[in-house]
Amino acid sequence: MLRGAGVFLRPLTEQDFDACHAAACDPEIWAQHPDRERHRADVFRQHFFSSAVTSQSAFVIVESSSGRIIGSTRFYDWDPAGRSIAIGYTFFERAHWGLRTNGEVKRLMLEHAFSFSDAVWFHVAEKNLRSRRAVEKLGARLVGREPRVLGQTEYLVLFYQLTTRDWQTR
Repeated sequence: MLRGAGVFLRPLTEQDFDACHAAACDPEIWAQHPDRERHRADVFRQHFFSSAVTSQSAFVIVESSSGRIIGSTRFYDWDPAGRSIAIGYTFFERAHWGLRTNGEVKRLMLEHAFSFSDAVWFHVAEKNLRSRRAVEKLGARLVGREPRVLGQTEYLVLFYQLTTRDWQTR
């Protein structure tokens, strides 16, 4: 478990589906995402939740004051040889947009990640301006791009990297 002042992150379980989907059911959350239908329960389960549970590296984001699940995030693509890991698949209820929630969640995850890795990757769809600004605000640098296909949707994914040195000197 990763604990901050306003939120804590705990491992996601199958029993979290209803509360996690309640946090994700607003179509506006997914408006800049290549899979804009993730607000629907069936799509959310099939294209997000099931793989999150299976990954065993996903967390629910819990608001400390209420105990409510307000989003989810995960670690993925651990590369032991390159000592790098990715952080992503993150969403929050809109009520937490523009607040300190994302910064607190990313700080908790980055501090944990940098205890065993030298670099953290963020993979962001080019048209997801909100997520791009958030990772740039952390000090992550754009270092690559690659075309991808999700279902019938073609999009460009941007690769941002944040190193231990970047994080410590920001």
